[in-house]
Amino acid sequence: MKLSYDAKYNVAYLRLHEKTGQVTTIKVNDEMNIDMAPDGTVYGIELLNATQGDRKPMKA
Repeated sequence: MKLSYDAKYNVAYLRLHEKTGQVTTIKVNDEMNIDMAPDGTVYGIELLNATQGDRKPMKA
């Protein structure tokens, strides 16, 4: 697992696995994307506006 942050674009990326093949990016909401493999493995989570402190809780 590795966490990276790009201060220029205020984007954080939590890499859970090394990408070994093609992944699909799923937009969860305006502030979060998930990279997922065809078998359902989550490879990473991208947080847009990562330092914004007034986030609303996600709905299940």
